[in-house]
Amino acid sequence: MKARLILMSCALILSPSAVFAQHGSGAPPLDTRAPRESSQFGFLIGQWDLVVKPKATTLATRIHGMPKLQGTWKAWRAFDGWGIEDELRIVDASGNPQALTRFSRVFDPAAKRWNLSSLDVYRATFKQGTSQWQDNTMVTVTQSADAEGKPVMVRTTMSKITPASFRYQQDRSDDGGKTWNEGTLVIEAKRTAASAPR
Repeated sequence: MKARLILMSCALILSPSAVFAQHGSGAPPLDTRAPRESSQFGFLIGQWDLVVKPKATTLATRIHGMPKLQGTWKAWRAFDGWGIEDELRIVDASGNPQALTRFSRVFDPAAKRWNLSSLDVYRATFKQGTSQWQDNTMVTVTQSADAEGKPVMVRTTMSKITPASFRYQQDRSDDGGKTWNEGTLVIEAKRTAASAPR
């Protein structure tokens, strides 16, 4: 009897739409076709080499300059065509890892925007954000917190998009978007392959 109850519970969890259909909730049928807008991040699919330029923010980095950073970016179609998954790796000039971020991006047709989740692997933290396509530019806004726990807003712009390259810029606001510290991180990306292995 216990086994039967467990199986029924699993069936309900895995197939909530079947429950609605059986009980006549009047919910509209589930549309499983990916919307046209789900191709907006298609420019990112493939493999990229990166030149990474963080902004000098401390006295030491202003005097001595920022360390040379480079990286790679790989992206694949995912979620039955509704979005993409991608992975950003940044290393120093000697190849020592500096950052590893894994992204999941899916288009929300009701909100007419992208929902984004990013995992900072080395710090084991997730961040949520939203993206919108505006005049051949993808703009993403995420809410975060600094090392002291104070709220931070990060605006990321992917622009100058061509089949062979794009520019990535992060701006930061500590006052809820009233003012911005622009170009805290700039990445210049050059395509190396049209597809990427997982």
